[in-house]
Amino acid sequence: MAKEGPNWDGLLKWSLAHSDGTNPSRNLSEEDRKWFMEAVQAQTVDVVKRMKEITLVMQTPEQVLEAQGVTSADIEDMLDELQEHVESIDMANDLHSIGGLVPLLGYLKNSHSNIRAKAAEVVTTIVQNNPRSQQLVMEANGLEPLLSNFTSDPDVTVRTKALGAISSLIRHNKPGVTAFRLANGYAALRDALGSENVRFQRKALNLIHYLLHENASDCNVVSELGFPRMMMHLASSEDAEVREAALKGLLELAREETKGADGSLGEDEKLKQLLQERINGISLMSPDDLGAAREERQLVDSLWNTCYNEPSSLKEKGLLVLPGEDAPPPDVASKHFEPPLRAWAANPSTDKSPSSEKKEAPLLLGGPPPEAADSQNNSGAGEDANGQPNR
Repeated sequence: MAKEGPNWDGLLKWSLAHSDGTNPSRNLSEEDRKWFMEAVQAQTVDVVKRMKEITLVMQTPEQVLEAQGVTSADIEDMLDELQEHVESIDMANDLHSIGGLVPLLGYLKNSHSNIRAKAAEVVTTIVQNNPRSQQLVMEANGLEPLLSNFTSDPDVTVRTKALGAISSLIRHNKPGVTAFRLANGYAALRDALGSENVRFQRKALNLIHYLLHENASDCNVVSELGFPRMMMHLASSEDAEVREAALKGLLELAREETKGADGSLGEDEKLKQLLQERINGISLMSPDDLGAAREERQLVDSLWNTCYNEPSSLKEKGLLVLPGEDAPPPDVASKHFEPPLRAWAANPSTDKSPSSEKKEAPLLLGGPPPEAADSQNNSGAGEDANGQPNR
């Protein structure tokens, strides 16, 4: 079947024919203007209208959709589309006003794991760096099904996506953090650290680090729950991101203990053994791996310094800062701009002639146009034909 819609090839040829610079510009005829507008409008999506249509589907009972031949894959594709729309903060906030937020949260309880996971992804997009939508989701009791999926869903992908949504929901959201604590969220994070899924571990460690960094008083809670030992274990993970995230959490705990004059973490021989093993491992890395492990090297040294009040042996071995890592950033400007630009920038108001309003101009990429070059040869001033700085 031929695809319906405007003839885009024809539209492209028409546009090129009327904008290639070889013909003088002309006014469009009414017929051309009408054809062009219809072609454009035919492909213009009314996002709010489309979101309302998606909302209507989400409000339809699952068994009704199945009876009409709608599969879980179809719903997942629809949620994919919705996620694209709500990447706009305005559209994300509008989802509630058109009645779509509550049925979306209902999909977190769907019988299909792929839909539960995708719904959590959409929630993540909606609430990320969006205080208004964070508030709306909290008011709609959206944290409860997310916590349920995070703690007890049989599918680890669903658990991981739910944790990602929780992390975005409670960041910079004090009521959200409080509700997470009251719901025994730290115990759930401890269970996540015991998972064998690396991605699940990473997300849990990153949220732990954020919570400890923002709420130093929580360090006592996680210590009592046995987090330090679990993070020490994960600091030896084969996954570099897991190692770094675990070291970040341990560093937050160590710094807080230092403030409170409680050195229990630094007195733990297992931690010292761990750090020494990481130093030995780093010492055996290839140059490429050393460069990639820059953050890990710095974390190991910072943790050692915090716990034992002295630099780690990485510094003595010259592995803390590799040659070139402390060099200033490359001079990008000199590669793209001619030297006169800097001279002009240093003294832009210099006039070559008291009777002239002309000013020196910076040279643009590729040097001055031929007219400006001729003017410079004749007058010595870096200006265009009108005596104004080149832009």
